[in-house]
Formats: sequence, C-alpha cells, structure tokens
Amino acid sequence: MLPSSSDPNLLVGFETSDDAAVYRVSDRIAVISTVDFITPPVDDPLWFGRIAAANSISDIYAMGGRPITALNLIMFPSKKLGVEVLKAILLGGSEKVAEAGASLAGGHSVEDDEPKYGLAVTGIVSPEKILTNAGAKPGDRLILTKPLGTGVLFNACRSGKLPRQDLEPILPQVAALNRTASELALKFEVHSCTDITGFGILGHTLEMARASSVKVDLEFGALPSYPNSVDMYRRGETTGSNEPNRKLVEGSLHVSVNLSKEQHQWLFDPQTSGGLLLSVSESGAENLLNELRAAGLNSAAVIGRVKSGPRPEINLI
Repeated sequence: MLPSSSDPNLLVGFETSDDAAVYRVSDRIAVISTVDFITPPVDDPLWFGRIAAANSISDIYAMGGRPITALNLIMFPSKKLGVEVLKAILLGGSEKVAEAGASLAGGHSVEDDEPKYGLAVTGIVSPEKILTNAGAKPGDRLILTKPLGTGVLFNACRSGKLPRQDLEPILPQVAALNRTASELALKFEVHSCTDITGFGILGHTLEMARASSVKVDLEFGALPSYPNSVDMYRRGETTGSNEPNRKLVEGSLHVSVNLSKEQHQWLFDPQTSGGLLLSVSESGAENLLNELRAAGLNSAAVIGRVKSGPRPEINLI
C-alpha cells in the first residue's frame, strides 16, 4: 500500500476506495480527477464509445460533481480493425462528453492487440458538497438508479446465447449518463454515494459499508434487473469477475433469503456504466425516488437500509 498524502487539500484519496480523487484549490472549488477505460462490451463501435464514456464520466457524478474536461484514452489495433472503426468509437465517446456539458480536450492513443477505450475526466465540486462512499448513516435508505445484469448479458450476446436484438433495447439505458440522478440527489440529504461497476452490487455496497463503518440490509426482491440477465446464468453463461466478486464479500455477506443458484450468481455480476447507489436520509428517500422516476429513471428503487453494527457487513434479506 502506498503511503497516504499529508497534503490537507487532498480531500479524497485512495484510502476508502472511492470513485475519484478530490483536491481543493480554493474555499469554493475542488477538482475531481478520475480515469477509466474498458474493453468492448458490445461489437458495435459507436455503442462501445458511448458506454465507455458514460462509464468514465460516472465517477464525477458519484462524487457530486460536474465534469468540465475529458481526454480520450484509446488502445487500438489499427491494422486489424481500421480507421473507420476507430472513428466510430471516438464519435460515440464525444457524443457523451458533449451531452455531459464537458469539453473534449485531447487524449492519447497507443497500438494494442485488443481495443480499449475510456476517458480521463476532470470535474469540479464545492468542497462543502462532496459525495463520498464514506458517509452512510444508520437509518438511511439505499436507492439504486439503474438495473443490474449487464456483465452476463454482454457475455451471453458474444457467445450466442442472447440474440443481439434482445440486447439492443437496453443499450440506451446502459449508456445513459448518471447526470440526472446526481443532480436530483443533491437536492436531498444524501450522505453517501458510489456508482455500481466492476465489483457488482455486493462489492460496491460493502465498500460503502466499510468506509462508513455501518452494516446494510439489502432486499433481494427490490433489486432492479435487466431483462434476461438471471436467465442467462440459468443457461450456463457467466463472467470472469463473478468468482473474484464473490471472494471480495466472503465473510461479510449473510444471506437469509432463499435463492436459486442462478440468482446467487447474478448478485456477483459485474456492471459496466451502472447506476448510482445513494444513501439517503429516510425522510427524503421517498421524495427523491419519486423525482428520479418522474425524470425518466423508471428503474430506480429503494433496495435497502443502513444500520449500525459491530462490523461492516451485508445482510441479504
């Protein structure tokens, strides 16, 4: 482990496994810095660009900030795939940067055997309004703003178990920015926030619990799911992250609800461009949920409750 910084202006570093770094530059402005890139979740280069960019920008929203600039990060086999594919990836990314209201300011590319794409993103936030994964309080309700199940669906489409026409309807939701969710959340008493990505719903919830020194009751029946995702596990599909994600929560997960093998596997599904997990005061949770749904985030759901306890853990009920 690297030593933590002693700089008092580094308001958020790596100690709590948060979504981005935050550095105070004045009493009114702090800079958010994040970087992320992924391999193609889909074969369509335009959708690859859109999803990868939304995934990268999401960390700014998870910290309660506003993105202002982005730099392309592209690893690409130019001789194998050709410049038209590269242009489509970058077009998809630029669309999302523009939608976020940020400026695409350059980037860096290298030759690689497998395409990878993402962004280094800079955002700004008031030092007094930073959201982190370390502030959840007993009594809070947990709200999730997007469904779960992208990992297995992407793999199932590649393997032929899921027809492409069954995947296409969810791509706009996967590529949707978390901007609206973040902006609405900031109107309420939100104590903690993170976005759900590669560690899955359980891994990121446990990170919040550990950073906040709380335990969480998570309601399995309330978790929103993309269509066909549990069924793909039933048909034998999986991902390379399921087992690492299971080990990540081992010893801190207690299951008191009857689950099938497929449902259990689905809980460890890694997400790409997932939703925000918000820890909200109980008094504001219902109103925030109503506003999220009124704004078109129809899958948003209250999925659990924060409790005090002797050690951080998740109780699946």
